[in-house]
Amino acid sequence: MNRTDPIVTVVIPHLEGEKMLRRCLAAVLQTRGPDFEILIVDDGSTDSSCEMIDKDYPDVRLVRNKTTLGFAAACNAGIRASQGRYVALLNDDAVVTPDWLAPLVRALESDGSVAAAQPKILSLQNPDRFDYSGGAGGEIDLFGYPFARGRLFETIEEDAGQYDIQRPCFWASGAAVLFKRSALDRVGLFEERFFAHMEEIDLCWRMHWAGYQVLAVPDAVVRHQTAGTLATSSLQKMTLNHRNSLLMILRNHTLSALLFIFPLRLVFEAATLAWALVKGQPERALAVIAGLAGVVRNWTCVTTGRKTVRAISQVSESMLLHYMYRGSAAVAYYARGVRRSGILTH
Repeated sequence: MNRTDPIVTVVIPHLEGEKMLRRCLAAVLQTRGPDFEILIVDDGSTDSSCEMIDKDYPDVRLVRNKTTLGFAAACNAGIRASQGRYVALLNDDAVVTPDWLAPLVRALESDGSVAAAQPKILSLQNPDRFDYSGGAGGEIDLFGYPFARGRLFETIEEDAGQYDIQRPCFWASGAAVLFKRSALDRVGLFEERFFAHMEEIDLCWRMHWAGYQVLAVPDAVVRHQTAGTLATSSLQKMTLNHRNSLLMILRNHTLSALLFIFPLRLVFEAATLAWALVKGQPERALAVIAGLAGVVRNWTCVTTGRKTVRAISQVSESMLLHYMYRGSAAVAYYARGVRRSGILTH
């Protein structure tokens, strides 16, 4: 690690959990390859995490938020304070392998059009399976439902090498990703009103609009503790997922596309609400309603996002569709019984 002239700044957003952070740092410090610095953004922890960093990791830079601003804002603070020409975002509940970083740097340096690269992300709890948060590269359907190579909705595949080919994907997981700083300077950082969840998909969508590519790099491997920070079934997480997915398609699809896509997406939301009520899942039903209300309350997030897209756009939406599943992943999964994401990927 070289903090005076780093090629990469590894930004680790953190909120509570000293033991988990120690585990993350111990693995990152074993990284082989390019010079890097570690920068932790503490997002208002009330435990002894910051004191532990100051005492035990003097070479680690620390940015402290006085209050909890959310994952998106914490990442942005780290990016702004970074010194490297590449910025790696890493969740504090992730454990990297020693050679995780070098293949990602090579991927960005090999092609000027590549703005982001994601490693293969495996589950820390179940080492033979992909991680829910990003698998072997993120995908999305027309209606804004994200999935990943190795994970389609709630079905997670075993890693049998079926996605071990470096290739473009639609989005890179915020759990572990390397960004080219110059690309971030051009398209902007995370939308902080998302707070958490899908902010990286929204950012990668903008990168596609600007003519960049996002790569999945399976030679790099990271293990991630799924829901280590926020439980998958929590009302807050479900609400954010519904709201942010809707905000994301409203910010990034063209108006002509939205005339077809958005009404159908509302039908899917209504179907989810009805299903939740029939199945006796009041929190899921409430999350759908709260998510829709959140879109109305955050409408300026839509208008500012659309303005940014217009300013940076270098390609047509038909070109962007090449990177999407041009159908409904929800219909494929729930109606047709598709369980492997590879069937839906281009």
